[in-house]
Amino acid sequence: MKEALLYDKLEKNQVKCRLCRHGCRIRDGKRGICFVRENHGGILYSLVYDKVISANVDPIEKKPLFHVQPGSRSFSIATPGCNFRCSFCQNYTISQMARDVGRIEGEAVAPARLAELAVARKCTSIAYTYTEPTIYYELARDTMAEAKKRGLLNVFVTNGYMTRDMLDDSKGLLDAVNVDLKAFNDHFYKKYCKARRAGVMDTLRYMKQLGIWVEVTTLLIPGLNDNTDEVKAMADFIRRDLGPETPWHVSRFFPNYLETRIPPTDAQALVTARQIGLDAGLSYVYTGNLPWADGEKTVCPGCAHVLIQRSGYTITRNNIKDGRCPKCGHAVEGIGI
Repeated sequence: MKEALLYDKLEKNQVKCRLCRHGCRIRDGKRGICFVRENHGGILYSLVYDKVISANVDPIEKKPLFHVQPGSRSFSIATPGCNFRCSFCQNYTISQMARDVGRIEGEAVAPARLAELAVARKCTSIAYTYTEPTIYYELARDTMAEAKKRGLLNVFVTNGYMTRDMLDDSKGLLDAVNVDLKAFNDHFYKKYCKARRAGVMDTLRYMKQLGIWVEVTTLLIPGLNDNTDEVKAMADFIRRDLGPETPWHVSRFFPNYLETRIPPTDAQALVTARQIGLDAGLSYVYTGNLPWADGEKTVCPGCAHVLIQRSGYTITRNNIKDGRCPKCGHAVEGIGI
């Protein structure tokens, strides 16, 4: 265990966590909504600082981050736990482990060692992913500091429910994020994620204000968040509040966890959603979990020249020259382009 960051001590040994937007008020001996932060005698502890449950080398495109060092490798780590309860979670065996089965597994790996492993495995970034990095922020923060010493980027794959306090604390450490914008109606967030949409929207705006590179992913689930009006509203929000240069990944749903009766997303629904995003004025809209589609390509917003050709998570051709389109000179936004 490690004493948590970002909490306030209250009367009667209670504490208030300021890490995520749930703002849990936790009594002595109890845990927060994430189930991995516990109050002991008026001191809040992280139960997962020494519980690394996954550590793998992934293509950065798998996050998905298409505009961060394309073609590079990212050392990807996670601990158990999450502050959402998404009924369709693809990583529920570790994200919901503490809640569903009452245990927390993983190995103690020092932050410096994690950064060293990333370098040794020829990665140029560390991704805090698979589960929600906000809830293991103490480990993530120390690891990000070690990564910076070694010239590595730090990227979060997140539900975007962290507080502004956490984002302020991570200044200079966190370089890029992919945020799940799970729907554009609050009913969906309350029913299927046990959270609220407004917090995610505020986080996205604040990340852009801080200069963090932002990409957005929406898993389109048939009948729940995929109607045309809602998809257009999401695209309009991204363009208006985050900027047209913000990449949007519309991804295909497959039945999982508690949502096994919903069919997979029809491929045409992703193609339609991508076109809605482009028509709304977004420069880069991608289709996820749909190999060999046009939506895997990075296309120049200026002249429609294909800049990056992908097959799954593999880049087969990168035509970008010095960060620009070789045909019209349009600058391609991102990090390490």
